[in-house]
Amino acid sequence: MLGKPRPARQRSGVSGLQKQPAAARRREAPQAEGEAVSVERLAHDGRGVARTASGKTLFIEAALPGEKVAVAVHRTRKRFDEAHVRELIEPAAERVSPPCPHYGHCGGCDLQHQAVAAQREHKRAVLAELLAREGIALAEPPGLLQGEALGYRRRARMGVRVDAEGGIHLGFRARHASRLIDIHSCAVLVPELSALIEPLRELLAELEVPRLVGHLELMAADAIRVVVVRQLRDNRADLQRWRDFGQAHGVAVACLLGREEPDLTWLGDTPRLSYRLPTSRRELQLGFAPGDFIQVNEQINRLLVATAQEWLAPVAGQRVLDLFAGIGNFSLPLAADGARVVAVEGSAAMVKRLDANARCNALDIEARQADLNDEAAVLALLKQYIPDLAVLDPPRDGADAVCRALVERPVSRLVYIACDPATLARDAARLVHGGYRIVRVSIADMFVHTSHLESLLLFEHGAEQPSSQGV
Repeated sequence: MLGKPRPARQRSGVSGLQKQPAAARRREAPQAEGEAVSVERLAHDGRGVARTASGKTLFIEAALPGEKVAVAVHRTRKRFDEAHVRELIEPAAERVSPPCPHYGHCGGCDLQHQAVAAQREHKRAVLAELLAREGIALAEPPGLLQGEALGYRRRARMGVRVDAEGGIHLGFRARHASRLIDIHSCAVLVPELSALIEPLRELLAELEVPRLVGHLELMAADAIRVVVVRQLRDNRADLQRWRDFGQAHGVAVACLLGREEPDLTWLGDTPRLSYRLPTSRRELQLGFAPGDFIQVNEQINRLLVATAQEWLAPVAGQRVLDLFAGIGNFSLPLAADGARVVAVEGSAAMVKRLDANARCNALDIEARQADLNDEAAVLALLKQYIPDLAVLDPPRDGADAVCRALVERPVSRLVYIACDPATLARDAARLVHGGYRIVRVSIADMFVHTSHLESLLLFEHGAEQPSSQGV
């Protein structure tokens, strides 16, 4: 993920060498010339997999299936080694020139050396393999929701650092490292945000105390750009500079001030942040605030919502239970279809935002707060509302308690949107063993050029279909 710090450092190599946190059974290995190996396949995280002459498994950064590479091992473990490419002897047909000049240093996009079509086939294969490990076989490859390969990301966090000489650094973290990589443009950010990077760097150099800036968050809302400044301590002169920057560049600037429990203050007029969500029936407007979860890829989010609507196909009056509902990304479109939606969230702030969004769009949605990691709480919801349909969009930890409850009190159809394929496979197995069948499967390429995998599954309880299908 762009700007997400990870503990470690990085050495040089074709993609840059990543060092992971130390483990008891891990030991350092010298960067000596290694043997030439043939890459057999990609691991789930996008690294090439090969075997040494002795049969030991190698995970190789930036290597692709079918390639012959000379490697240098930079980390040894008991059962496998980690390596990087020393020399590319025979490149794969799917190898391409990375579109970003920061590739190999920035940790945001780890698959830019692979053709986009091949990236997507890899993600399809990963999902099918993880489901197969749980005993779920797909009759067809997963379907694909795809959009633009570049300029798609509408939100990112950029790190700020002042070095010992007073130099200003603005950028993203190296992969698996805390080291900050200076970024001058970003190929996957929407252009209007990428264009802010250099002006922001110039402003940071003009601040009285730039060390008080922890990070910057950039967001693109409808017709407005937003910069949220993580300001560790108040400095009135610098806050005025940020106000002036916002006015000069047509940017809404907010300050998240304080170390322990920071307060958000807009440096100027408070904007209404929102994004448009066109649906088959009408266009919706969803308001959000800095810190709220929204999908970073607007194009793919619209496809996700449209697919969920199509798969669930609620008829007027059917009751839909939307769990992990957030600000109403799925609740509002389903209510616009005529469904009676009960939207449930764990965050009280999100429940308020969802309720406000429903009212602003003249939709009747019951917004509830509940702990969705508590099986008893989920069962109480199912018993109270007796839903016909359900939609789940959980965080990376998945929806174990929800799936347990849905086995005990099933619904006729449910759509599961997942941002982690491993927890999805676990939850899917629970649902399948509890009487559901997977009837539609698709991946959504939300984060192009990364190994991150978003997916969408339709389950039916007591369905007639003997096998699952992609879309």
